[in-house]
Amino acid sequence: MWERIYRMMIKEFIQVLRDPRMRFLIFVTPVVQLIVFGFAVTTDVEHIKTAILDMDRSAESRALADQFTSSGYFDVIARPETPDALGELLDRTIVVAAIQIDRGFADDLATGRQAEIQVLIDGTDSNTGTVAMDYAQRITGAFSRKRLDASMTQQEQAAAPSGLVELRSRAWYNPDLKSRYYNVPGVVAVVLLMTSLLLTSMAVVREREIGTMEQLMVTPIRPLELILGKTLPFVVISYVDLVVVMLVAVHGFDIPIQGSGILLAFGAGLYLMSTIGVGLFISTVSRTQQQALMSSFFFFLPATLLSGFMFPIENMPDLAQWITYVNPLRYFLVIIRDVFLKGSGLDLLWPQFLAQGMLGTLVLAFSVMRFRKRID
Repeated sequence: MWERIYRMMIKEFIQVLRDPRMRFLIFVTPVVQLIVFGFAVTTDVEHIKTAILDMDRSAESRALADQFTSSGYFDVIARPETPDALGELLDRTIVVAAIQIDRGFADDLATGRQAEIQVLIDGTDSNTGTVAMDYAQRITGAFSRKRLDASMTQQEQAAAPSGLVELRSRAWYNPDLKSRYYNVPGVVAVVLLMTSLLLTSMAVVREREIGTMEQLMVTPIRPLELILGKTLPFVVISYVDLVVVMLVAVHGFDIPIQGSGILLAFGAGLYLMSTIGVGLFISTVSRTQQQALMSSFFFFLPATLLSGFMFPIENMPDLAQWITYVNPLRYFLVIIRDVFLKGSGLDLLWPQFLAQGMLGTLVLAFSVMRFRKRID
């Protein structure tokens, strides 16, 4: 039995890897996708086009303006002379942020009064506007604390009232809140889904199209051996792809792996049971490679959208949230992100592993039964 499966796998490897286009699809495309999506799929906002109207023209106002420019978030591209000119820059969408520092700013700081500045944000893009306002609040807060610390002596700081509430926030697992840390592991999961799904569905249908499936069926090989011989090569190829894209993620994007690589490989195995099972099922309902390709994308797009890769599942309608429970990508996204960023182990991730294993077993068993029925 194992000799026949081994020969079948060798034949499948040769058939897949002898085609230069398939080698490109298998080994180059996942890396290209990871690089493109890793850079493109980001919610970080930098280099915000900004205009500053400094009506105070003091050393303090210039110091505050320098805080904005040195942060790297705001690019000052205009310094208008009047409030009307500042507003016009926003109206014409030349800048996204407009900062106005009124006269008396330095005097207010010197006399201990509360100094105010005005920050206007173009809210057309709500995400950019929200992030820009948060950046502006952080910069002005840091400037205010720096001024306060410089103006108080050690005795005054010691005698300062202790009943004041001071907020000290810190983000765990991603201290700099880089969206890349969150998105790149998700892209790895999506690339793995697309590669294993397409390879499995297309390979079986290709056998049928070129007429070699009938030749295989008249050989002594049994249906289960044929299924194993056809699918195991794609499991191996998917693992190779996983290793390649993870190396790019770690060394190309500086995404740290805090958890166990063995645990991640185990989770990937359970995940591949589902994706290869779906690919096998598609091969049983498709007569041509074009049908298999369209059917694969018919599954791929909803699976990606309803997985939490782009949008939080909690924000989806109730019906959509129920559908996500039969989506294997939902569970693997949690596994790969938690292993990458949190270093979580099986004691915390066992619900996802259990659900992934049960779903993979059901999908693969159903697909194998249908595939055997088609062969018989």
